[in-house]
Amino acid sequence: MPTLAPLDENITLAELDRDPYPIYRRLRAEAPVLRVKSAGRTLLTKAEDTKYVKDNPEIFSSDDPNTPMKRAFWAHTLMRKDGEDHKRERMAMAPAFAPKVIKNDWMPQYVKIAEEYVSRLPRGEIVDIFAVLSGAYAARGLAILLGMPEASDEDMMEWSQALIEGAGNFGWADAPFERADRANTQIHALLDSIQDRHRAEPDNSAFSVMLNADDPIEEKQIYANIKIAIGGGINEPRDALNTILYGLLTHPDQLAEVRRNDHWEQAFEEGVRWVAPIQASSRLVTQDTELRGYMIPKGDTVMTIQASANRDEDIYQDGETYNVYRDKAPHQAFGNGPHFCQGTHVARRAVGQIMLPMLFDRFPKMSIPDTDAVIWKGFGFRGPIQIPILLQ
Repeated sequence: MPTLAPLDENITLAELDRDPYPIYRRLRAEAPVLRVKSAGRTLLTKAEDTKYVKDNPEIFSSDDPNTPMKRAFWAHTLMRKDGEDHKRERMAMAPAFAPKVIKNDWMPQYVKIAEEYVSRLPRGEIVDIFAVLSGAYAARGLAILLGMPEASDEDMMEWSQALIEGAGNFGWADAPFERADRANTQIHALLDSIQDRHRAEPDNSAFSVMLNADDPIEEKQIYANIKIAIGGGINEPRDALNTILYGLLTHPDQLAEVRRNDHWEQAFEEGVRWVAPIQASSRLVTQDTELRGYMIPKGDTVMTIQASANRDEDIYQDGETYNVYRDKAPHQAFGNGPHFCQGTHVARRAVGQIMLPMLFDRFPKMSIPDTDAVIWKGFGFRGPIQIPILLQ
């Protein structure tokens, strides 16, 4: 008779937020299925298990009632839905992410934004790229793609961080939810104010295609979709860019090879494998099941740790290291199954095809003077939150 997975009462959310990777490395070796009291979830740290969960939504539902997301987003979002309900809301935004629309509408805009934002960086100075470039670049492009260019970069970045922290508030503290509430109020007010414009002048932006659909989803869910996109659509390219810059600048031999061969997209893929921008996802167990000999009872919540799966020794040799030229293997940074990230192709192009080569072309000798000054943070979402770079 299978028993419950072991219970850990020592791992803290603060430790996971500061640096989860040593913990995940230990868990992969010693306890790949582990109930963690502080998270209130069963953590799964092996790639085989995280993929199995994502590929079987009939057993592991996205509709987890214990997640903070509904409270943070003021809505039951598509991220917490399965089957046709999920598909209908996901497809409502799909026209804005069609390959031709990305190529013809959004990428020319991202090029213009990149040129403008990179050109204003000061040569010969140390600047925090997190603060002055990566978030703002992602924010401006996303605001245009979503159909809300009236939102400032600062607004978009604040809203994204507020929603992310609210959705990841597994300790259910008051302050993150209060911050998310302010973001929700401001986003709703802006969307209310631009509805008439989008109805009068439809375009390919996400808000416009949802509003003007022949059979639109309800307004509350349109707004929820926009908020989901704000949450993930800024932090993913922002954190990916910062992570890849760190990886390349601390591995000059790889950087030289990437520049020589224009292997920027490979550098991007390795960066998001190495430090997945979205580190973990929750799933509700809908029926008694078994993983690695342990009973996972109906009603339990498992947490797939794709951050750990992306470094699994069964798939990657020396997965703890950034290596653009490692043997190819699939990663789970953008998820898999029905909830595969819709903005993946935008992020790949905006960072891998546009920003990275442009930044290194303008500042070919840039460096990180003090790697100890780079600050990494995040359990649910992760990346450098401070990365001072000498631009030269």
